[in-house]
Amino acid sequence: MPARTCHPAALSEEELLKHCRARRQRRSGPGGQHRNKVETAVVYTHEPSGVHGEASERRSQEQNRTQALFRLRVNLALQVRTAVDLAEERPSRLWQRRCRGQRLAVSVHHADFPQLLAEALDVVAASQFEVAAAAAWLGTSTTQLAKFLQLEPRAIQAVNQRRIEAGRRPLR
Repeated sequence: MPARTCHPAALSEEELLKHCRARRQRRSGPGGQHRNKVETAVVYTHEPSGVHGEASERRSQEQNRTQALFRLRVNLALQVRTAVDLAEERPSRLWQRRCRGQRLAVSVHHADFPQLLAEALDVVAASQFEVAAAAAWLGTSTTQLAKFLQLEPRAIQAVNQRRIEAGRRPLR
């Protein structure tokens, strides 16, 4: 079985940060003088794709760094597609662990969410946005896959846009 190209959202933190440019800056808003005097906002830009993630809502730079990295992973999952050979490959071990009895269990805030979202979107794209075929390949039901995609409004919007362009009905 050929090795699948690793999606950037699935890279370890260390590996992902090798491909990113980090910027710290000051932002206004709640947090008082401490926030205005210290560069607590964090912006990561994935240089190969130009996709970025940022956070500035906390007074702690470390908390903003963690949140910015998570947002970068979600944005990469939404904007970067990697090829999936549906005839030769199988769902990732992470997907298989999270999918039991055709039910997918993951919170939108969990660290696994961006990687699972990237895999789902890659498979949906490889299936020409035929969600039933993608769900079958992933080992889940069409309803479960649609509910999973709805956890990130931008994901379901993008899938529905492509389905409409292909003459299919949008998912509900």
